[in-house]
Amino acid sequence: MKTVLVKELLADRQEALHLEVLTGDIGLDRKIIIADTNRPGLAFTGYMGYFLWERVQIIGITETGYLETLPSDKRIEAIKRITSFELPCIVVTKKLAVHPELLAEARARNIPVLRTDIDTTEFIHRLSSYIDNMLAPTTTMHGTLVDVYGVGLLYTGDSGIGKSECALDLIERGHRLVADDVVTIKKRGERVLMGYGNQMLQHHMEIRGIGIVDLTTLFGIRSVRMRKRIEVEVRLKRWSDDEDYERLGLEEKPTTILGVEIPLITVPVVSGKNISVISEVLAMNHLLKLCGYSSAEEFNNRLLDSMQKKFESVRFVEDDLE
Repeated sequence: MKTVLVKELLADRQEALHLEVLTGDIGLDRKIIIADTNRPGLAFTGYMGYFLWERVQIIGITETGYLETLPSDKRIEAIKRITSFELPCIVVTKKLAVHPELLAEARARNIPVLRTDIDTTEFIHRLSSYIDNMLAPTTTMHGTLVDVYGVGLLYTGDSGIGKSECALDLIERGHRLVADDVVTIKKRGERVLMGYGNQMLQHHMEIRGIGIVDLTTLFGIRSVRMRKRIEVEVRLKRWSDDEDYERLGLEEKPTTILGVEIPLITVPVVSGKNISVISEVLAMNHLLKLCGYSSAEEFNNRLLDSMQKKFESVRFVEDDLE
């Protein structure tokens, strides 16, 4: 299970989230395992049913206002109800004053307390987005990811089959490279796969016979992008006379990455075949399908209609005996 340590959160987002640490270095090794947050207002009142202690606890103006209505002994009792659990951390929003009893109990239980001046709703949105990205299921694949007409095409295949060369030709035609050689893939939500480039490569590409080239220097910033949704896998395979390749496109063969199904297109590679033009047609055809139009199905329906009309015409001629 992937986790985010509190100290990693501070290292990555302390400035962006305007976080200050109120309890020193204690508890910074605590793990955040869920992107969602929790507001412990009901727990302060005494109702502990469904208390989501494993989430980051957010204390806003409502929770702070309620604690202020309690006498000191009742306030300590209310705070102990939540600090008795192994909380990841507590964050006080809107730069609100933090009760000394909360700090004392948090230090006693080794729970870090943070504070931000951002409004509660906005802070929850920013924090959840960051943690969700960090906890997202991740994998890496050997391949090349290119944005072609807004469609993320992930090229896979044997080493040396021409993935990088195809991407280079597409870039020259105005499309954009996301990643070459190593593609990092994250699952966002239920059905979205986001592809990223390797931090070390940074839009460099290895072309056999030339070496490493920097695409941003050669083609400009328009030739690259930092990430792109992966929508189609294009598997390049060397031509084989023994293999039956798809010719009509009526049957889509999906592939699964991180539990998400996307279309798989197998393109046979032979000498002189222009994979770049095929890629552009593939991307445009995918966009048509997203708009509800399938060229293969339309052709098949026209063929069936033509056959039906011919059959009816033959029957009419046969039955007309005059």
